[in-house]
Amino acid sequence: MQRRLTNRQGRRSIALLLGTALATLAAAVPAVPAEAGGRSAGALPAVSPRAETPALYDDEAGGDADADDPAIWRNAAEPGRSLVIATAKQGGLRVYDLDARPVQSLPAPSAPGPDDAPGRFNNVDLVHGLRLSSGRADLAVASDRGRDTLRIYRIDRDRPGGPLADVTDPGAPPVFSADQDEINEQQTAYGLATWTDTSTGRSYALVSRRNRTTLALLELTAEPGGKVGYHKVRTLDLPSAFRLPNGSSWTPCAEPGELPQVEGMVVDPANSTLYAGQEDVGIWRMRADLTGSPQLVDKVREYGVSGEYDEGTEECVPGADPGYGGTRLAADVEGLTLLTEDDGDGYLLASSQGDNTFAAYDREPGDDNEYEGGFRVTAASATLDGSEECDGAAVLNAPLGTKYPHGLLVVQDGHDAPADDDRKATDFKFVDLADVMKTIDD
Repeated sequence: MQRRLTNRQGRRSIALLLGTALATLAAAVPAVPAEAGGRSAGALPAVSPRAETPALYDDEAGGDADADDPAIWRNAAEPGRSLVIATAKQGGLRVYDLDARPVQSLPAPSAPGPDDAPGRFNNVDLVHGLRLSSGRADLAVASDRGRDTLRIYRIDRDRPGGPLADVTDPGAPPVFSADQDEINEQQTAYGLATWTDTSTGRSYALVSRRNRTTLALLELTAEPGGKVGYHKVRTLDLPSAFRLPNGSSWTPCAEPGELPQVEGMVVDPANSTLYAGQEDVGIWRMRADLTGSPQLVDKVREYGVSGEYDEGTEECVPGADPGYGGTRLAADVEGLTLLTEDDGDGYLLASSQGDNTFAAYDREPGDDNEYEGGFRVTAASATLDGSEECDGAAVLNAPLGTKYPHGLLVVQDGHDAPADDDRKATDFKFVDLADVMKTIDD
C-alpha cells in the first residue's frame, strides 16, 4: 500500500509541476476565452455537500478502514429508505442511510494464513433482480483486491442483522491468480463495474487487474442455496505504451514492474458501452463484452510526459511536457459514474484526482462523448468539507424521498477535514444532484 501511495504522489508531482507552469504562463499572457463547451479548472463552478459519513481511519485503532468507492441502492418501495454501500478497503464494507449515518459494517475476509494477504475491498457496484435459486435479488458486488475474488451480498433493507448478507459461492475462484503465492503478489482484482446484457438477461462483472492493464469479463451465476458464483468469459489488455505524435514511444512512469492500471469503470446499459479510466492515461470507451477495439475518449494532462523513477524517494521525477495531453483531466483518472436521464441523454462523470475536480462528458458515443463542463465539491462549512483526491463516485438520477428528491451524487473524500491529529481520515460526501445539474447545464 505504501509504495502505491508514493507512486501516486509522484504522479501528482507531475500534475503540480504542469499546473505551476500553466499558472505562470497565464500570468504572462493576456487571457483568452475558454475552449467551446468548457472552462479552465480554476474557473469551474463549485457545489457543496449536504452530509458526510463518519470519518474512517487507516490505522490499527480505526480497523485499517480507508474509504474508496460507493454505490447507491434505491429502495423502490420506500425511496427515502435507500442506502449507500461503500468499500473501506481492509475495513470491509460500510452501509449508510441517506443521512450518511452508519447502518451496517461488514468485515473483509481474514487472511488464510499468517503470511498471506487479508481481504481488501476496492470497488463496489450493484446488480438488480438477478434470478437466484432463492428468488430474484438485488446484489452488491465488490472486488476483493487482497484475496483476488469477488464478494457478493444480497440486499434486503429489512433483514434482521442488517440489509446485506454474504451470498458468495464458497468455491468462487481467484479472478486473476493461479494460487495463493500469486495472490500475495497483489496483482489482483481491482476496479469493478457490473453490467446486465438486456438481450440475454445475463449479468456480469467487469474487473481490472492491479498494476496491470488487463480487464476481465466475469459472468455471475446462480448456485445452490441462493449463492452466487462467477466464471471468466474473456479478457482484454489495454496498451501500456503509446506512440506519440513525434514518433516516440511513451509509457507512464511507475515503479519498475508496474503497468498503467485501470480502476474507475462504468457501463452504459442503453448501448452496452464500457468506460474505463486508465489512471495515468485517460478514459477508454469500448464494448462491455470486451470485443472490438477500445477508443481513447480523453487524455490526462500528463499524457506523454516522461518520468524517471527515483529509488531513493520512491517517486517519479517528471521531465518536460511535450504538450500531447488533454486539458480537463489531471492524473489519476478515478471514479467514473453515469448520470442517466429519461430522454436518453445524460453524462459520464469522472473524478480528476490530480486537481480535485470532476469532468462531465456527453453520454452519447455518437457525439463522441463531448466534454460538457466540470465542477468542484467544496466545503459547506467549517465542519463539512469538500472532496479532495476523490477515488470513487456514484450518481443516481432518481427521487430519493424528501432528502434528495432530485437524486444524489456520492463522492469519496481522500482528505477529510478537520483532521484528527496526525491520523489520515477519509469519508464520503453526499451532494444534492440538483446542485450538480445546475453547474453542468449553466
